[in-house]
Amino acid sequence: MNYTDKLRRAVQSANSTLCVGLDPVPEKIPITLRQEYSNDADLIFEFCRRVVESTKINACAYKPNIAFFEALGAPGWEAFEKLLDFIPSNRIVIADAKRGDIGNTARMYKHTYFERYQTDAITLNPLMGLDTLDPFLEDNSKAIYALSLTSNSGSADFFLRRFQGRMSLSEYIAEELSKKQEMSKAHIGMVVGATQIDSISPVIRAFPSASLLIPGIGAQGGSIEKLSVVLENHIGIPIINSSRGIIYAGGDEENWAEIVSQKASELKENLKTITQRYVE
Repeated sequence: MNYTDKLRRAVQSANSTLCVGLDPVPEKIPITLRQEYSNDADLIFEFCRRVVESTKINACAYKPNIAFFEALGAPGWEAFEKLLDFIPSNRIVIADAKRGDIGNTARMYKHTYFERYQTDAITLNPLMGLDTLDPFLEDNSKAIYALSLTSNSGSADFFLRRFQGRMSLSEYIAEELSKKQEMSKAHIGMVVGATQIDSISPVIRAFPSASLLIPGIGAQGGSIEKLSVVLENHIGIPIINSSRGIIYAGGDEENWAEIVSQKASELKENLKTITQRYVE
């Protein structure tokens, strides 16, 4: 099955375009769970496992942020690997690694995430050159999400600068990714931040078939209503990510997992106007 077919089925199965970001910070995990585990790697694994269990009927995808696992060394990588086994096989797994390097190094990153860990997709940073994407583009069951217009305020330093006669570097990147898709087996998607709502339109118009990974909803304050308008004519399937806004919604309450589930359900419902365009 190619990536876009799996993504479409995941969206249809969950009736949702929600992606849950897994960014486990030991100090933010509910105290009731922290009291059960003295080992941080075991703690983040169990926390993420329960988050997945609580949200799997409402989410089409999961995005483990690799930094939060690798910060714990070898035990963190083991926790990441174990976690992958608990994510339902009919959901998309995106390794949020934001890698970007040349030649042999990029091939090793590809081997790590696509072959060793068997994730469906990976986030990549294309600013070292589009050739850094090539090793990841050989398998039609996989996808990359290239950073194209990020949700942080610092995106103005580079992405929003005018470039080569375009409104922004982001628009130029989207054009080049669109050309590259024609020669690639893997699906090429883009990361575009919901906090950059006034700048998204020309970027996604330059690559209308790209699947979109959209952070910035939830804790970062992006507007679903405005996003829905911007995406109205976009062909590629969007995945709207929320991390902190969902996984820490329960605070230190004893029933924190129920609150996480409720928050995911609410966000799924709020995204309905977007989702229904991509559900047959």
